[in-house]
Amino acid sequence: MEALGFPLRNEATLQTLTEEVIKSSEIEGEILDREQVRSSLARRLGMDVGGLAASDRHVEGVVEMILDATEKYDAPLTDERLFSWHAALFPTGRSGMRKITVGAWRNDKTGPMQVVSGPISRERVHFQAPPAKQLKKEMKAFLAWYNDGKALDPVLKATIAHLWFVTIHPFDDGNGRIARAIADQALARSERCAQRFYSMSAQIRKERKAYYDMLEATQKGDLDITEWLLWFLACLDRAFDGAEAILAAVLTKARFWETHSATPLNQRQRLMLNRLLDSFEGKLTSSKWAAIAKCSQDTAARDIDDLIKRGILTKDAAGGRSTSYSLAIDADRQTFRQG
Repeated sequence: MEALGFPLRNEATLQTLTEEVIKSSEIEGEILDREQVRSSLARRLGMDVGGLAASDRHVEGVVEMILDATEKYDAPLTDERLFSWHAALFPTGRSGMRKITVGAWRNDKTGPMQVVSGPISRERVHFQAPPAKQLKKEMKAFLAWYNDGKALDPVLKATIAHLWFVTIHPFDDGNGRIARAIADQALARSERCAQRFYSMSAQIRKERKAYYDMLEATQKGDLDITEWLLWFLACLDRAFDGAEAILAAVLTKARFWETHSATPLNQRQRLMLNRLLDSFEGKLTSSKWAAIAKCSQDTAARDIDDLIKRGILTKDAAGGRSTSYSLAIDADRQTFRQG
């Protein structure tokens, strides 16, 4: 990554952080709009990616937390900083339909904090957190340990911090997302770099069941957390493989625009081609083109036909009303055909 120029490194960081934000929320069963996340990140990173989508305050809050954790990795972690992250995650003061305590430790007025699954009356309790009356003491100990400068491998510190915070479970909701943000901050400290080129949350999302199983086994066990450390480090190792995929996508996009630097394209075509190069979800159809580019179906059809003639787009096999289009890429050489 260090061999890349700044624009490509910034693009890789944007892609990585987009995955981090989306996948950390997905782990908790919450689906965020990818374009809103990408647009919010691009604005905050000062990047001109074109066609920025408006993002709602919930997306803005999640993005704000992740960037604060990774860009200000050297700043101490404090009660107030954690309260700010929590308030950013829940701007309406509610988790779904449920009103929660926001920007403060939980109070357990509705009973002990438990992680449960299953139908009502047949719930399975996976974990019960320490009672609310212990939270100030528990968090004081955690933050003192996290912020101290004593010699400890910084990657191991990220691993332990994740487990310790999520075990205290100090908030009514959002504990998993904040625990992963803390781990991201600690990993950024270990690398002395705010730029992210891999996503731990994206890998945890792939291994979601194993993640929860390992947390439950560790939290119900004794104080020996060796198995958790081994699992987390192995998961981190697998997350590094994802950096290769992100790098490949960034280089592919760079090669595409280098190849077509002299190709006359209108603003709508550039917008849609960038969407396709940025992991467009689903199939591209003329209807989607018209909706995203804010043009008529006839204009969308002309734009698409022009790109097909230039050899940039190709019509997918299925025809008729389900006609869709893809970038014309030579799969063997990973280069773009130039018309």
